[in-house]
Amino acid sequence: MPKLTDLPKRILIGRALRSDRLGETLLPKRIALPVFASDPLSSVAYAPGEVLLVLSLAGVSAYHFSPWIAVAVVVLMFTVVASYRQNVHAYPSGGGDYEVANVNLGPRAGLTVASALLVDYVLTVAVSISSGVENLGSAIPFVVEHKTLSAVAIIVLLTLMNLRGVKESGKLFAIPTYVFVAGVFLMILWGAYRGIVLGDSMKAPTADLEIKTEHTGLAGFALLFLLLRAFSSGCAALTGVEAISNGVPAFRKPKSRNAATTLAMMGALAVTMFCGIIGLALATDVRMAEFPARDLLDNGEPVGPGYTQNPVISQVAAAVFGDGSFLFVILAAATALVLFLAANTAYNGFPLLGSILAQDRYLPRQLHTRGDRLAFSNGIVLLAGAAAVLVGIYGADSTRLIQLYIVGVFVSFTLSQTGMVRHWNRHLAVEKDPTERRRMMRSRAINTFGAFFTGVVLVVVLLTKFSHGAWVALLGMAIFYVTMTAIRRHYDGVSSELAAAEEADDGVRPSRVHSIVLVSKIHKPTLRALSYAKLMRSDTLEAISINVDPAETRALQQEWNRRRLDVPLKVLDSPYREITRPVIDYVKGLRRTSPRDVVSVYIPEYVVGHWYEHLLHNQSALRLKGRLLFTPGVMVTSVPYQLESSELARTRAKRRAEWNAPGSVRRGPVGPSGRDRSA
Repeated sequence: MPKLTDLPKRILIGRALRSDRLGETLLPKRIALPVFASDPLSSVAYAPGEVLLVLSLAGVSAYHFSPWIAVAVVVLMFTVVASYRQNVHAYPSGGGDYEVANVNLGPRAGLTVASALLVDYVLTVAVSISSGVENLGSAIPFVVEHKTLSAVAIIVLLTLMNLRGVKESGKLFAIPTYVFVAGVFLMILWGAYRGIVLGDSMKAPTADLEIKTEHTGLAGFALLFLLLRAFSSGCAALTGVEAISNGVPAFRKPKSRNAATTLAMMGALAVTMFCGIIGLALATDVRMAEFPARDLLDNGEPVGPGYTQNPVISQVAAAVFGDGSFLFVILAAATALVLFLAANTAYNGFPLLGSILAQDRYLPRQLHTRGDRLAFSNGIVLLAGAAAVLVGIYGADSTRLIQLYIVGVFVSFTLSQTGMVRHWNRHLAVEKDPTERRRMMRSRAINTFGAFFTGVVLVVVLLTKFSHGAWVALLGMAIFYVTMTAIRRHYDGVSSELAAAEEADDGVRPSRVHSIVLVSKIHKPTLRALSYAKLMRSDTLEAISINVDPAETRALQQEWNRRRLDVPLKVLDSPYREITRPVIDYVKGLRRTSPRDVVSVYIPEYVVGHWYEHLLHNQSALRLKGRLLFTPGVMVTSVPYQLESSELARTRAKRRAEWNAPGSVRRGPVGPSGRDRSA
């Protein structure tokens, strides 16, 4: 039975799941498609409009370039999909672009890709939610009047849905995504039938309007730059493609094959819908303007600020189905909903990537652990917080936010495909089988073309979007890069400082109490805690470790046996990945068995010198101490180990008064440099 204080949590996200039920949360292809591909599928709702908006700067006559831009986007989409199909087969562990770049191009390239993807995932949530709010606001005035508040509320709702688990959120999101896809395909087919077979004249609501041309008679470099900018805007249709390569572990077996199939399905659907909407927009004479109140003219006069410019997909649906018809309303509702759900791609990609980065010590360790519903809950909450801040800063304005978009994803595309070329070069150097070599050379050719093409697009995006806001995305990438580098440097320094010596003190002394030393890994603080517990003359002494990660637990047991430590190590299972409760239950069991005995629990802790370092360490120890202190017959002893950074705090304190820091006894004599001479 859940505790009373757990009830609100259980109501919101459901009952906790055991670790051995992780396999039950894996996704079949029909659920994986809306979970991981909702972003690129939904982008067809605004990507065609972005192309026409840019071309409108040169007038309606420039619209005839849109089919060629669509062809370029289609070629790019197929190239990227084909390239990522090689990725998911070669690197099925879920590291995606980060793993490919890290392994083949080095840690700096890997960290650059990770920074780009993290920024892009945050932007995916902000742009999708803001765009959805704007679409919904055309029908519900309250929403558009309170855009920021509405966007933040939807982010909170999506966060709660994802905290319930990947499979559960996928089931919720599958229906609207498939309704949207079916609606767009029905619109394309019915529109083609009416126009080609029946010869009907279909007109968009803006067909009779004129566009005030800002740049007339563009030619040469100016026209080329305009077309490149329109192409880069159309590339919004490719955002989220990489999420499937990051989410391979979430697929059912065979994981790589199912992920590759889902990629192909996503590419085919997105390309068909994108081209169909562009074609119908031209056939129905859709007019779009970047500043509609000023540049859209009705009988030569601006339409004014009271005019609402509907998205291209809405105008095409009105022309094909009839404005206000049942199918029009269904498609409009599905479009608005799927734009909200497009953020789900990021809600699955960001936590998975964050978990891998945390495992590699680039992000706080808390991001590597799964929550009650076997989702990476901390990563989900972090993504929601970052997106909510961004939405607040930009006032949920998708026009401003979308200018920050795309840069990060093409940085990851380019570096990932370059890394795959090196991957195949390395394997071809040792592979002798002719059949396998031909397959590798074909894959290398695909990745080489992908690296070249996405690299060219990256340059185009930077040139055409930098002054329009892309610099903010680059700044965000730099901040992520510096922050993750600093976290890795901190963790590496701590690991080096805490590395346990091969020799351990094994003089066991008898005592009258039952002592327990909590162990997560074998390092200096653990060995100091063991030695200290032995000196307390315990009646019994044992080490306790919690089995949260089986691989880490096996490594701990092997190291314990290799060192021949004379303290028995007991491993407590934790099917729900909790640290505190198994220890509490074990201690209470000892108390029930021998009520008159005293249980002494020793907790190794780090002493750090900076406030921000406390966020990276000792959180489990604080929770344990808080619970154990209220358990009768239990004594809790912290065995502190001062890190190098704590010397700074010690020096500051000594200026004010004589100060003995926690753990100073274990450090022994301190030399003139301030370093421990006994360590």
